Formats: sequence, C-alpha cells, structure tokens
Amino acid sequence: MKKIVFATNNANKLREIREILEGTPVQILSLSDIGCHEDIPEVFDTLEMNSHVKAAYIAVKYGYDCFADDTGLEVDALGGEPGVHSARYAEGTDHDSQANMRKLLAKLGNNNNRRARFRTVITLATLGDPSAVRIDEYVAFTGVCEGDIAMQPRGEGGFGYDPVFVPQGYAESFAEMGEEMKNRISHRGKAVSKLAAWLKSGYMDSDKV
Repeated sequence: MKKIVFATNNANKLREIREILEGTPVQILSLSDIGCHEDIPEVFDTLEMNSHVKAAYIAVKYGYDCFADDTGLEVDALGGEPGVHSARYAEGTDHDSQANMRKLLAKLGNNNNRRARFRTVITLATLGDPSAVRIDEYVAFTGVCEGDIAMQPRGEGGFGYDPVFVPQGYAESFAEMGEEMKNRISHRGKAVSKLAAWLKSGYMDSDKV
C-alpha cells in the first residue's frame, strides 16, 4: 500500500478525508505521522497558492508525495469574505469557530442576501526521483458547494462554519446532516472525489513510493 501525506494535523479534516478515500489503495498519513509539527503559514491571497505551497514544502522536506487543501467560505453580500481568511476571520484568533461565526453573522445582520459558497482547492505534489527530492508534478482539484448562510447556528455536528451553512437544495445545515451525507455533497467531498479518481487512475500504476 502506497503512503501519501495529507498536510494537516486537523483531526476533523483528517477523519473526513480518510472516510472519503476509504477503498483506495493508499495509506493517508498526517503531519504528525511523519514527525512534522511545524505551523506552515497560509500567507497567500488565493486558496490555490496556499495549498500549492503547503504540499510542495512537505514533499520536498520530508520526501513523501503530499496533498494539501485550503478552503474558504465566500459570502456574496460581504464581497467574498471571509475567503482565504476563513480560519482566522475573527481578529486575534486562529481556528476559533465560534468567534468566526459570531463575526460573520454580525456583519451580515438581517441582510436578505445570504448566498455563499464553500470552495476547496487540493494540490497534490508528487516526487519524481525521491533520492533527488524534486517535485515531478503538481495536480490541483477544486470542489465548490453553493448554499446560504443561516440566521443563526444550527446543529451540533461538523466543524468550522458548518452550523451556519445550508447547502443549496437542502433544509439542513452541514452541522445538522450526518457526515455521510455531508461528504457526498460538500466542497471538500467533491475535491477529494476528483483526487480519488486521479489516484485510482494513473498514480497507482506508477512506481511512485
């Protein structure tokens, strides 16, 4: 079974990815599994660049094929905020979901335009000659889930902005629906499904480690 690193130590993301990729002949390793405990800054202004740089950094430094994701919640009435700043939207916080949601709902107020979307970009960096620790190829996969922002948080499941995001065509927020349903329709689920298809096609027939 081939090993590939998912550049995260977020237990929720890791569980979600492993569930979606279940059945593919790869072993998904976390950053802690390879002894990486560094905080890789997400300093760029696009999801694409943040995921690209994270994947490249781990692949080159640790010698594993690696994929990294970056996800943003884009709210139309707020000009696309919080976008790439989704995890640190509330000032002085880092991945404080409750604070982020409070700020989001406060800025939206009673605005009738609640349209929003989650967008995930996953970049996979594969090594050519592992002994040379050189990137051979980058492949990017994008998933988008359209929806609306609820007037208040709903549900106890999920993580991040899940309690306030209601996907288009559904009455429940991500936090109210089960993980199986969420994984089928979510932004991350769509991007990972594309990744899984790629892994099953060319990657598993190659001689990559």
